Amino acid sequence: MKFVIFLGDGMSDQPMPQLGGKTPLMVADTPNLDRMVKMGIGGWSLNTPSGFYPGSDVANLGVLGYDVRQSYSGRSPLEASAMGIVLGQEDVSFRCNLVTLSDNFSVMQDFSADQISSAEGEILIGELNRRLGNEHFRFHPGVSYRHILVWHGGSDQVTCVPPHDISDRPIADRLPHGEVGETILGLMKASWSFLQDHPVNQKRIAEGKLPANSIWLWGQGRKPDIETFASRFGKTGGVISAVDLMRGIANHIGFKVFHVPGATGWIDTDYEGKAAACLEGLRELDMMFVHVESPDEAGHAGRLDYKIKAIEDFDKRLVGPVLAELDRRGEPYRALALPDHPTPVVLKTHTPDPVPFAMMGAGIQPDNNVAYDEGLLTTASRTFDPGCTLMEWFLRD
Repeated sequence: MKFVIFLGDGMSDQPMPQLGGKTPLMVADTPNLDRMVKMGIGGWSLNTPSGFYPGSDVANLGVLGYDVRQSYSGRSPLEASAMGIVLGQEDVSFRCNLVTLSDNFSVMQDFSADQISSAEGEILIGELNRRLGNEHFRFHPGVSYRHILVWHGGSDQVTCVPPHDISDRPIADRLPHGEVGETILGLMKASWSFLQDHPVNQKRIAEGKLPANSIWLWGQGRKPDIETFASRFGKTGGVISAVDLMRGIANHIGFKVFHVPGATGWIDTDYEGKAAACLEGLRELDMMFVHVESPDEAGHAGRLDYKIKAIEDFDKRLVGPVLAELDRRGEPYRALALPDHPTPVVLKTHTPDPVPFAMMGAGIQPDNNVAYDEGLLTTASRTFDPGCTLMEWFLRD
């Protein structure tokens, strides 16, 4: 038996007046996701336990069958693992976003610095190391705006807010605070004092792009201890994703990481490359987990048009081709499609609400649902709360 999971990050949403009271999922053309519901079942899953921030780290670990109430230490250490950063017992890892702050360090204009390129980001991270790096602080370049700060001998006793939670909003009441809040805030302010005049940013401004004029630190934590998937469920698996977070989770649970050169995390990501890698991975592994970031990024950007496009591309260019080839191969399989959490366009951030799922394949008896969207929250034939119990049911004999 083969298993495939299609994860559309942040794909679920809220009813919107401009869509006649419907959600992006309800208006998007998704014949393959609808087919999964018609041939299988539709339900919902609550992937964020009470008391946890509905981040992609928490929610995706839940989808993969891990109870974060027992095995979670923070988001950044997972991303650090994907980047090959080895954390010691005295190290604290922070996610380091390159962001655009406006009005004299007072408003979060863009949490992604206008989707800055990885090459530009690497140059700015190098400048941060020259100016602020020392035996305690070390900056590591990642993908686009997503980078890492490792604080050797540091503390994780600080409250930090994800920058995508405060898009277009004042930051005064969302700045780091706590035992080492002043230290973390000091690094952020120091970066703002020189990044805005860096040649990379001057060139971006001349090209009509937003500058990456500050860092924003959050998602702190220490090296986690997580049981492997094979030990927990007796299955081998692989992950395909454009973001370090998912590759870091893969490293910790013993999944093979498949790299797709054209995977960007944005609406221009290489769906065909992800589909091909998924099908190739299923020849050697029991399960493939295909993560697509673009619906979430569109939600954070407040772009309804992009979110609908991301959902339709997810359905047409990934789900459809993979299911068609698995049918052609004739080997028994099961498929599951769902988001990790909602990212409503109007809110530009995550919510902890349940999300709809579609499940089909060998041994799955069809229910009466016919469409994949948030309507499943009221017509679900099966529900999972907490969401970490979904995986065991999906893999059951």
